Amino acid sequence: MAGMNPIINQWLDDLLNATAFLTRLPVPSRAEAAAPDLGRAYRAFPLVGAVIGAVIACAELLLLRIGLPVIPAAALALGVGMLLTGALHEDGVADVADGFGGGRDKARKLEIMGDSRLGTYGALALVVMFVTKVGALAALPRGDVILDLVAVHALARAPLAVIAARMSYARDEGLAVAAGRPDAKTAFAACVVAAVIVLICLPFGQAVKAMLVAAAAASGLAVLAQRQIGGQTGDVLGAAEQVGEVALLVLLSAHAAQV
Repeated sequence: MAGMNPIINQWLDDLLNATAFLTRLPVPSRAEAAAPDLGRAYRAFPLVGAVIGAVIACAELLLLRIGLPVIPAAALALGVGMLLTGALHEDGVADVADGFGGGRDKARKLEIMGDSRLGTYGALALVVMFVTKVGALAALPRGDVILDLVAVHALARAPLAVIAARMSYARDEGLAVAAGRPDAKTAFAACVVAAVIVLICLPFGQAVKAMLVAAAAASGLAVLAQRQIGGQTGDVLGAAEQVGEVALLVLLSAHAAQV
């Protein structure tokens, strides 16, 4: 058991670092912990995502329980999620949409992405994605919503480790650079953790479809980023999470409609 302690401590450190990075929750510091290894913490992203999904699901069920209609309940539950994360990934979507849509070359695209102001492309992207998520979440059966959202939010964050590990940085500074580059083992661990969570939460066939959709969504965004700016940034990672999240919610809501 003594040999397991360093491994457990490393995972605990990674979970705390991932929580501090992905959410606004106050995270207690560990006196015995070394300097944060954010690159390694990518493997804990699916675990934090699972908690975020559970919080959103519980918020929606609570709002439905007190009598709210399904559409407002879904919208407000997603708002709870954005408060929890500080809209970290949504900000990435807006910046990527503005940069890719409004810039003529790589330098201009990166300049726009670094601008905190919201442009037309970013606003439209946020509206379309939020409306899609509200509709998809509202369509999920109440009895499945907790497990569905745990699976969605865990799986949507796993590809971030793969993108961060395999793609070069589009700029020499920014959130992605500050977080550090995970190695191949970390990226693989993130995928395994997410796969286990999804297989626990969803029927096998549905879980396999969800993993394929998540991989396809992240790959598509990564290819687009490579063509547009020649690499990845923190905004690209945030956009990849949101694209995966929307795709997975649409998949599960479409499945629910067919049952």
